[in-house]
Amino acid sequence: MKILAISGSLRAASFNTALLRAAADVAPEGVTVELYDGLDRLPAYNEDLDTEPAPAEVARLRERIAAADALIVSTPEFNGTMPGHLKTAIDWASRPYGQGSSLWGLPTLVIGASVTDYGAVWAQDHARKALGIAGARVHEGELALARARERFSEAGALTHGDTEEQLVTLLEAFTDTVEGALAKAA
Repeated sequence: MKILAISGSLRAASFNTALLRAAADVAPEGVTVELYDGLDRLPAYNEDLDTEPAPAEVARLRERIAAADALIVSTPEFNGTMPGHLKTAIDWASRPYGQGSSLWGLPTLVIGASVTDYGAVWAQDHARKALGIAGARVHEGELALARARERFSEAGALTHGDTEEQLVTLLEAFTDTVEGALAKAA
């Protein structure tokens, strides 16, 4: 199973990117988690630019999503919501709207990390809503990682055992759901 992971943070030392790397490290056997690295190169969504051929990075994003069996999005929280560039990625991936979109029917897990006590819960809620409206099948499980500075080493490694256990449990549940969906489609 191949899962594409998108971090909503552009920061080099992002806790959300580190959380996705941790997910790749603890993914169940037979599951590959690959990070998407072009969020900063996506143009703001503009219907006038939504043409064929699509802008290069938009086409690459859509192709990467379409080639995946599932998607994990990890979002920070900026002013109580997801960052605008993450919303831009969702908007581009949702087009053409409906069954032609790369998100349509795609099993998707939303998680998040924040330095606050809330673990980006509002941002995760907004991301789930946008992804669901775009046609993704959003997994009900969640991981809201609060006080992220205390949970990672300076090198970006997850050092909090309870968080790792939560991540493992969540990934097992999510990949079981994805496997079930893949079996039905076969």
